[in-house]
Amino acid sequence: MCKGKALPLELRIGIFNKEKVIRCFKSIAKLIKAKRLGHPRGYSQSELSHLLGYKNGQFISNVERGLCNVPLKMLRRVSEVLGIPKEELKKAILDDHEKTLDNYLDSGDQSRNNIQVEKSEQVEEIAPATSSFLGQAELKKGAY
Repeated sequence: MCKGKALPLELRIGIFNKEKVIRCFKSIAKLIKAKRLGHPRGYSQSELSHLLGYKNGQFISNVERGLCNVPLKMLRRVSEVLGIPKEELKKAILDDHEKTLDNYLDSGDQSRNNIQVEKSEQVEEIAPATSSFLGQAELKKGAY
C-alpha cells in the first residue's frame, strides 16, 4: 500500500505523468503520531494497525514517517479509534494537499529548465561525432 524510501518528511517524491511530483504528508503524519502517543490506551503502531485492519505495524509506521497518507476508506475509523475530531483530520489532510499542490506548481519551471538543459547536453554530446555535412566521421554507435 505505502511504498517508498525514507526521504525528508517535508518532501515525498512520486511519479505522475512522467514528471516529479513533490508529495507532502507532514501534517497527517504529525497528527496521527501525536494522537496515538497521547491516547489514554497508548497504542503501539502494531496495535493501531491491527485495530484498523492491517496485519502489522508497518502501515502506521509509514504514515507517521510521512511516506503515505491514510486511505479515504480508513479516515472515519482512524477518527473513531484515536478520538480525532473530523475537522482536525480534514484540516491536516487539506494542509498536506495544499503543500503538495504548491510544490508541484512551483516545480513546473524547474522541470522545464531541466528538460532544456538535458536537450542541450545531448546536442553537445552528439555534435563532436558529426564533423561535416558529408559524413566524413561516422556517428558513434548508440549516439543517435
